[in-house]
Amino acid sequence: MLTAQRKALLLDRLHAEGRLVARGLAEELGTSEDTIRRDLRELAAEGLLTRVHGGALPASPTHRPMRERSNMEVSAKQRLGVAGAALIRPGQTVILDGGTTHLALVQALPATLAATIITHSPTIAAALEPFARLEVIVIGGRLMRHSMVALGAATQAGFAAIRADMCILGVTGLHPEAGLTTGDHEEALIKRRMVQSAGETIVLATPDKIGAASAFQIAGLEEARIITTGEPPDWLPRAQHLRA
Repeated sequence: MLTAQRKALLLDRLHAEGRLVARGLAEELGTSEDTIRRDLRELAAEGLLTRVHGGALPASPTHRPMRERSNMEVSAKQRLGVAGAALIRPGQTVILDGGTTHLALVQALPATLAATIITHSPTIAAALEPFARLEVIVIGGRLMRHSMVALGAATQAGFAAIRADMCILGVTGLHPEAGLTTGDHEEALIKRRMVQSAGETIVLATPDKIGAASAFQIAGLEEARIITTGEPPDWLPRAQHLRA
């Protein structure tokens, strides 16, 4: 089998089954595990899958600049934004992650809401300017331009000093084995700290993130409630699911 044919088969199988196991594929195709691993490495370098120990998982399609991501799943983001905004109660302290879905949440907030919003995203902070009754606390650090959020030791320390009622967390992948994931190691550490600093965690999941995985785990699925725009996948417990 030619390399191109083998890679196409791998991608088709990944789409159908949600996971690839290198050893089983090597036996099935009559080739070596090294050959399959090389194929997986090359496909991962093209952003077509995510390598994990022993095989691969579907790659999140959301590793793109914010300008491009703002045009993806627009209707779903609007619905998720409305659902997320409805969870924030007057008087609460809420950690709000960066990202285009959370910008849709800001747009859905009641103009008279009185609460405290903590964010490490200057984009989110600027979008909150019209809400006169919101107290906005901005956590600083080194700016990660891809997501327009702060990272680093100062960001970690800022979130470590907070006890919030809720964290509305951004992820790039949500998978039954990999859990909640993102594509940057340092960002994953900050997001994990955000989860630890809140009483509960909410994830607003657009359809393109469900069943996908990125390289770095933030937390297990059991650590968050997931809001989607449709029926949850079979592997997501109903008790953890809300529908927008």
